[in-house]
Amino acid sequence: MMELRKVLSTATMVLASTFVLAACGGSNTNTAASDAASTASSVASDVASVASSVAEGGLKDGTYGIVEKNFDTRGWKTEFSITVVGGKITASTYENVNEAGAKKSEDADYEANMKAKTGTGPMEYFAALNSQLVEKQDPAAVEVVTGATNSSNTFKQYAQQLVDAAKTGKTGTVEIDNVVEE
Repeated sequence: MMELRKVLSTATMVLASTFVLAACGGSNTNTAASDAASTASSVASDVASVASSVAEGGLKDGTYGIVEKNFDTRGWKTEFSITVVGGKITASTYENVNEAGAKKSEDADYEANMKAKTGTGPMEYFAALNSQLVEKQDPAAVEVVTGATNSSNTFKQYAQQLVDAAKTGKTGTVEIDNVVEE
């Protein structure tokens, strides 16, 4: 992404300089305008080429997952996976499960208690985080959900690890030896 920004910045400067020189040129304005148009076309082609190579060199198709080894003090651990198709994240499933395999987002009591305290529950914020990642394609661009800051930060951290794995094509599930604070 940084490479694309550099190319776009350079292309913008070259294009602006070309137009300034064309405007300041002598009496042969047709040639200057033609040269400027040719340069603009070439720059646009280069930008498109870099954008395409960034996209193609981006994420490799497959399913990438993370599972925490340890349950937290409330009895939950994270299970998270993304699916990449055509170099894009097409699915994100971030969830917490207990020892019985029950999902936190389906625990009505947990949902009600958390919603009463923070204004949101796992049913809403898991869905919001997952959809943002698919929409934005960038963990850093995912916004923290108010009332679920810790889960949002964990989501972003793990999502970045999954995106990094997708860049190298390391499919499968990684076990995270998470630290449980008492």
